Amino acid sequence: MNAKKAVLILVVVFLGFWMFTDPSGMAEASKSAAAGTWSLAEDLFRAVIRFFGALV
Repeated sequence: MNAKKAVLILVVVFLGFWMFTDPSGMAEASKSAAAGTWSLAEDLFRAVIRFFGALV
């Protein structure tokens, strides 16, 4: 359990450091990650719709 807390603290410290040293870079990385996640979600929903459409 202590290792998980240590890793979480390191991630939070890293993200805080990144936010204060390069806020525009962090914003761009967040924007591209969100766009990629949305694209994957769209692909998943299309696949589910095709699957249920094939069942009918």
